[in-house]
Amino acid sequence: MAAQVSTTDPADAVADGVSRRRLLTAAGAAGAAGLTLGAAGGAMAHAASAGPGPTALSTVGSTEVAFHGDHQPGITTPMQSHGHLVAFDLTAGAGRGQAAALMRRWSALAAELMAGDTAEQAGRDTGIALDAGPSSLTVTFGFGHGFFDRTGLVARRPAGLDPLPAFSADQLDPRRSHGDLWVQIGADDALVAFHALRAVQRAAGSTARVRWQMNGFNRAAGATARPMTTRNLMGQVDGTNNPKPAEADFDRRIFVAAGSDQEWLTGGSYAVVRRIRMLLDGWEGLPLKKQEAIIGRRKSDGAPLTGGTETTKLVLDARGSDGKLVIPDNAHARISAPEQNGGAAMLRRPFSYHDGIGPDGVPDAGLLFICWQADPLRGFVPVQRKLDRGDALSDFIRHEASGLYAVPGGAGKGEYVGQRLLES
Repeated sequence: MAAQVSTTDPADAVADGVSRRRLLTAAGAAGAAGLTLGAAGGAMAHAASAGPGPTALSTVGSTEVAFHGDHQPGITTPMQSHGHLVAFDLTAGAGRGQAAALMRRWSALAAELMAGDTAEQAGRDTGIALDAGPSSLTVTFGFGHGFFDRTGLVARRPAGLDPLPAFSADQLDPRRSHGDLWVQIGADDALVAFHALRAVQRAAGSTARVRWQMNGFNRAAGATARPMTTRNLMGQVDGTNNPKPAEADFDRRIFVAAGSDQEWLTGGSYAVVRRIRMLLDGWEGLPLKKQEAIIGRRKSDGAPLTGGTETTKLVLDARGSDGKLVIPDNAHARISAPEQNGGAAMLRRPFSYHDGIGPDGVPDAGLLFICWQADPLRGFVPVQRKLDRGDALSDFIRHEASGLYAVPGGAGKGEYVGQRLLES
């Protein structure tokens, strides 16, 4: 792993040389006594392995996620309040050696930032997040289809990276799709998230250039009285019935097992990224019962229209007194249910986005959809094919960008992400 150097820029330095993490620890200990705590809470999706109880408001900044491990962070990590997605293309002439050096730099940088330290690049840091803690920061790296052409590793490209099929409702912008390298950044503090984004961009140097970048958000940790599945910009509970890490078949569904066609990907996953614009003016004009029929769930609590709570299974054959299906045959929840798709499952971990309001008064807003699976041809693709053919929600959304990335397993101490591929 690349050696770290001390911050020397006077504007960024702390007088006694302590790191941002140590500064926070001291400040947090001193300040905690003066806090009057209100309700504890946190907005976490069921996608993540939430702790045994609510997240206290005072702990938001101090929560640290480990960079090293069997899997990369940012997959099963509880959903954060702020996110950035950015794709890079390798520059002309940058090959396998330069890509390996870049991944070494990025991995060392990510480990440093996630621990709550400053990004010590070229002896200086921007100072954006000096007085903040780790704030659940995660940095996750993936390789796109073109990465293997640029690095001369076409023979090592996994079959799971075959291009996604075209879907009839797609209106994809190629300038905001694909990319040789993909980075997902999440944090519970906006400045910490931006600091990481800027540090990653700077560390790319002359090896890679930004292809596209998108910003997202979720409900802030501590905003609800207890951990809850987040809502999207349509007001719907989004993430119900995600596979859970405690389930016996979770790893099989989400992570690539040993013995796959590419051993370097063991412990990794595939991320499908879709920018889905929500046509909010049309959606918000619908009566509540119509919205619920389109989704197949109650808006108030995410429970199926057939009753129960958010986690109650859908009763797909239930009929009302009028003889009609309680959950309509074109309802989003029905069409996307695993039991309707041969057990196909994916771990949804999205961010909402809002990129302003146009001159016509229409908001450019929606979902940065991110789903994780061991094989996109058995996860995302069959479900999206069914949704593409008959989902009632399709009239109110538009897929505007797309990407598919192979995300290597986690790095061990002294290793960098992708090392098993790039040094094989």
